Amino acid sequence: MRTKQEPGRAAAGRKGWKVAAIGAAAVVAVGGGVGIATASPWGDPAPTSTSSPAPSPAATGTPDAAPPTPSPAAGTPTAAPDARAGEYTVGLTPTDGAVAVNPGTPAAVKVTGATLDAVELVPRAGGTPVAGTVSDDGTTWTATDRLAFDTEYAFSYTVRDSAGRSVRNTSTFRTVEPANEADAAMFPLDGATVGTGQPLEFTFSEPVTNRDAVEEAITVTSTSGQSGAFYWISDTKARYRPETFWAPNSTITVESGLFGVDFGNGMIGNSDTTRTVKTHDTRLAVVDNTTKTMKVYLDGKLDRTFPVTLGTDEWPSTEGYMVVMEHYESTRFRAESIGLEPGDPAYYPPTVVNHASRLSNGGAFVHEALPAAQVALGEINVSHGCIGMSPEGAEYFYNTFGPGDVVQILNTGYGPMYVWDGFGDWNVPWTEWVGQP
Repeated sequence: MRTKQEPGRAAAGRKGWKVAAIGAAAVVAVGGGVGIATASPWGDPAPTSTSSPAPSPAATGTPDAAPPTPSPAAGTPTAAPDARAGEYTVGLTPTDGAVAVNPGTPAAVKVTGATLDAVELVPRAGGTPVAGTVSDDGTTWTATDRLAFDTEYAFSYTVRDSAGRSVRNTSTFRTVEPANEADAAMFPLDGATVGTGQPLEFTFSEPVTNRDAVEEAITVTSTSGQSGAFYWISDTKARYRPETFWAPNSTITVESGLFGVDFGNGMIGNSDTTRTVKTHDTRLAVVDNTTKTMKVYLDGKLDRTFPVTLGTDEWPSTEGYMVVMEHYESTRFRAESIGLEPGDPAYYPPTVVNHASRLSNGGAFVHEALPAAQVALGEINVSHGCIGMSPEGAEYFYNTFGPGDVVQILNTGYGPMYVWDGFGDWNVPWTEWVGQP
């Protein structure tokens, strides 16, 4: 029989909206000139400056005047009184007033022609200041803590110019809102033990257009030393596998450094995770349509042989490799799930089947054949694409095979299962897998 897949494991997508990166210019007074400090909220500080004639005494007072009181206006520092001795520029990342800032952006203050006396970066609504370090020459402060999503921050920094005078300045910026957060779920789950045929499946909450950036942020290592590659099923789903099956009894470590990674369309990764998955011994079931048998190999040695029945000419079983996805001690099959209606010659009423192990999204299972079909085992094909077995055989398969274990079907003449119909990944030639455009 064949039935459609029950609800899957994939994380549901969330709707968001696009935001543009804003790199506003921060204009700061620099002693006797004006500095234009431009720094994109997405990148490193890149201050530049231009000079203008020294301000008139009416604007800044005479050179002998005491330093003026700092202005409270955010991002507008008060000028040093001696234009020639006190000229400096300030570069801010993110720039004053920036919005939709990527929280993965390292916040920074950089001065040229002066040094930093003090820097503080805090959420405007209150909370713990963001930690940071000052460079050895005292000209650059860089955050060592990450920023949070959906938070407005206030920068306060004091600059000491070459004449020894200090000016305190402030600026603000806001990080991206929750609607622009993106994350990724992985199957198998962290800590799982699976068969050697289990690809790693990543399901992203938002469409990924910057595939290269996302792939580079995910590192997969294994104790077997096997390397692998990604293959994209859709904009929200990717698989990772090595060229050949995973080595048995190995540990696979997946480090996803997606925090701050731009998925595309203004969607930003919101977390870093480390997951481990283990493989057990090698378990392979070879089903041959010519002999109507299943031969079970454990660690490469033949363990059991069972008679089977496969799909009819109208409902043929696919060839190639399949991977066990999940299984049920008992479940109900419905003909409607594969498009059959009452009155159709192939229709069957809702039927309870025992020891059913799913092989495809489209409804291919290994399961106990119905009593009326058990006389066909080893002789003819009577199923809707499934592999029917005796009660003993189905129970053995159910107890021996689990997620990630491999079934290979031979000689049906129907072609391989597609990569998206379950885990048909191993039917894709390696050159095609790594050469996906």
